[in-house]
This record gives sequence, C-alpha cells and structure tokens, in this order.
Amino acid sequence: MAGTLFLIPAPLGDETIAWLPDAEAAKVLHIRHFVVEAEKTARKHLKALGVSTPIRELAMSTLNEHTRAEDVAALLAPLTEGEDIGLISEAGCPAVADPGAQLVALAHERGYRVEPLIGPSSILLALMASGANGQCFAFHGYLPVDAAEKAKAIKELEQRSRQRNETQVFIETPYRNNALLQQLRETLNPATRLAVACDLTLPTQTIVSRRVKDWPQDAPDFHKRPAIFIVHAG
Repeated sequence: MAGTLFLIPAPLGDETIAWLPDAEAAKVLHIRHFVVEAEKTARKHLKALGVSTPIRELAMSTLNEHTRAEDVAALLAPLTEGEDIGLISEAGCPAVADPGAQLVALAHERGYRVEPLIGPSSILLALMASGANGQCFAFHGYLPVDAAEKAKAIKELEQRSRQRNETQVFIETPYRNNALLQQLRETLNPATRLAVACDLTLPTQTIVSRRVKDWPQDAPDFHKRPAIFIVHAG
C-alpha cells in the first residue's frame, strides 16, 4: 500500500513553538522521510513537535527554487514503498507561494494520497486582520522590482480591485518593505484601503490597516521584517 504525502505547516518566525494542534501533530510523529525547503528550519520544527526519532536519523531531501524539475519525481520514491512523506516549507503552509506545489501536483498525478494539515498561513492571517474583502481576493507574490513597472502594477491592481471588489495581496523582499510602502502611499488613491501585516504570530507582530489618506505619517518600520501587503479599492 502506497504512503501518504503530508503537508506540514511550519512556524512563521524563528521560534521553537509547535504550531500544529495536537491531533494534527500526532499524524506525523511516525514519519521518517521529509522533503523540506530548509533543513535547519525543518529539524527545529520537528523537534518542537515532539518527534521521538533522533533528528539525525531522519531522511531529509531538499526542494527549493533551485531544484530542477526533472529531479522532483525522485523525492516521492518512499511513497512507492509504503512510507509516508512530510513536506515542510521554510515558513507557513507548504505549497502556498512555495516550491512544494510541484511535488503535490506530481503526487496527485501518480495517484498518491495527499493530506494537508492545519497550521499558520501568513496570507490568510493578514487577510483576516485587514478588514478588506475576504470573499474575493487574489495573491500575486512579488511585484516588479523596477520602480516604474512596480508603479504600473500597483495602479493595475488597484483598478482590478475597484472593478471586481477584489482584495489584492502581495509580498516584497523584506529589505525593500519600507520603499514599497512609500510607493504605495504615493501611488494609490487616498480612499483605497492599504494594510500591512508584519511578523505575524510573533511577539513583534504589527498590523496597520487604514485608508491611504489616514495612514500615520510616522509609519512603523517594516525593514527586513516578513510582511504581507493588502490593497482593497472596492
């Protein structure tokens, strides 16, 4: 009988808290084979979950943005032998804005069982806390790096939000957060809602959601802090 691919959410920050409910954690404590985005993060998370097998005895394969597409299939090999596999992202839910999606797609194509587990998702937590429309939203990943192209993308997303009443969600490389925030405040319509959710689930968690015109001049410093940006003009 083939094994199951378990999708195991990881903490959103560098902390040793087991973010899976006990019932979910119990499903993965037996697993010996893991596909991970970052081995150090995965080992720390599994230790916090209470995995009794010595961490050094666990088999860990890496799947990240550098993994070649032709190498992904081999990562599913334990499933053919009846062994379960745990997929762990560097942070949050695997396969969501994460290279693990290609492994999940291949598992489905080959008829393996896939089981997602409950855990933290920065995208949904930010949307929940934003006050923007949670009935209709889109996640876009990163905006263009070039300032002119980024400004164009911002205006297009705002127009799309206004036309469809659709919340727009995106991220930025953390060291460019403050620059993006400034550009959003300069580019968006004053009546558009702009939310930034930063360091979610951590002691330093910061969430600001205001109409652009009402954003505080002395905004929080988001430099080098993981953040989700939300725009809603509906």
